Amino acid sequence: MLSSIVSTVSSTMSTTSTVGMMSAIGVSEVSVISVVALIALLSASEILSASKLWNRQLSASLNMAIIPLCLAFLAIVVYRVAEIL
Repeated sequence: MLSSIVSTVSSTMSTTSTVGMMSAIGVSEVSVISVVALIALLSASEILSASKLWNRQLSASLNMAIIPLCLAFLAIVVYRVAEIL
């Protein structure tokens, strides 16, 4: 009886640590992708603002993508700082 309880607890602990590692890997990949997307959109916005293609509609559509990515970037920074502390 005791051996079955020990094996159950050990298998549960290994599953929990595996799930924890997988979720940490996923967060890291999404963070990198969102930061790269933010940089690309900010660069496109800056380049297009100097061209004759720039108009109010293009500005609004780029801002609709840039603003949530800025919020995600701030959340990433807060998470990383909290992780260090």
